[in-house]
Amino acid sequence: MAEQNKFRELPIEPRGIFWQEDFVSPDHEQRLISIFLNELEWPDRSGRISLHYGYTFDYKTFGIDPDIPYKEFPEWLQPLIPMTEDRPPEQVCLQYYPPGSGIPPHVDAHGPYDQLYALSFGAPVFMQFRRGEQRVEVDLTPRAMMQMTGDSRLHWTHGIKKRKNDVLEDGTVRPRGDRWSITYRWVREGGECECGNIELCDTAQRRNGIEKEKRSLKELAEKASMDNATT
Repeated sequence: MAEQNKFRELPIEPRGIFWQEDFVSPDHEQRLISIFLNELEWPDRSGRISLHYGYTFDYKTFGIDPDIPYKEFPEWLQPLIPMTEDRPPEQVCLQYYPPGSGIPPHVDAHGPYDQLYALSFGAPVFMQFRRGEQRVEVDLTPRAMMQMTGDSRLHWTHGIKKRKNDVLEDGTVRPRGDRWSITYRWVREGGECECGNIELCDTAQRRNGIEKEKRSLKELAEKASMDNATT
């Protein structure tokens, strides 16, 4: 595996995106894909699926699920933990993205989580960062580790559009393929964020008496559609 002290900040808006190419070697990437395909038990459903180590991510509150016990990191995951923090992450999420899948624009909850890293492998895909009318796409290339801090972490949403192809700057149409990722989250000590962003920060919203939406409107619509189909 590559040395883990070669992060560089991308010279773009949003600020605070740090990047390391080739965090793992091509051979290591193939071993990881083999582990993901052959050694892990994934949920039996279509679309994007996930597994969790450490504490489990709660998709209703966007924090930690208090009802699921801590799950130790497997041996193969240990060398993939970024060494740039002063302690291991408390939550690690493995995800599989079939071609064409995506994730809605969002921010990881400010209160529960502090640092945020993501390692990509398999096919590349564009992640879109959004703030107001601004849109910036970052190419999540295979084997690269991304760290989101500052503005990129707190004040811009990030997501992946659902589409079968991505269009590169030179106009080349790049079909999407199978993609996997490992997302690392560190629990914020004290559970209080002081950024004050009333639109995106759960701490600021709570302090101002605003109840945070637990699910995206799209997820609610999909659930209602499924419920109607079974009644």
